[in-house]
Amino acid sequence: MTSLNLWKRQLGAVPEEVWEQVELESLILADNGLTAISERIGRLARLRTLDLGHNALAALPDAIGELAGLTDFLYLHDNRLTELPRSIGELVRLRYLNLSDNAFGGFPEVVAELAGLVELRASGNRFAALPDSIGQLARLRELHLRDNALVTLPDSIGALRALRQLDLRGNPLAELPASIAELPRLDKLDLRWTPSLAPPPWLGGLEARGVLVYR
Repeated sequence: MTSLNLWKRQLGAVPEEVWEQVELESLILADNGLTAISERIGRLARLRTLDLGHNALAALPDAIGELAGLTDFLYLHDNRLTELPRSIGELVRLRYLNLSDNAFGGFPEVVAELAGLVELRASGNRFAALPDSIGQLARLRELHLRDNALVTLPDSIGALRALRQLDLRGNPLAELPASIAELPRLDKLDLRWTPSLAPPPWLGGLEARGVLVYR
């Protein structure tokens, strides 16, 4: 067996035998009222997809950084996470990460070490700022930051040369860096529900070149 789907089984805790299934490539544990994940998860080195969404996790084990095979999806949305373990930065082949609807006090900088990320979803966390290191995610194509507390973005956002979609809906934006206008592959910029933002002068230039700007 390479896939195990335990979605919405009202488990409360992960059965110990799950950690013995070292051949697993996909493990779905979403919507089970989980409050903790065992360090034994590090045994599942072949995992490509891990879904821990819709639980009650306040922390993740350090052993999550041992999941060297995790390349496809890591769902952590709708939990109670306030930080990520430093070890998660070892998942450099991971392509998709969902951190939405958690309780982070600030954007977890370790995410910038995930060089393989293609899509990052981090909506609903009330981030007040993004670190300059966000510009290190050179392969990122989609960045979803809806419903946070962002007033602006760092100039380094312009280093995301592969970025195609940038979702900033529902943030109290006061300004945006002009470096966004230099993103060569951008095709969608969502600025809806940002009444505090005066349209920057370069916005028309984006629209002129075919970028869909929602405002």
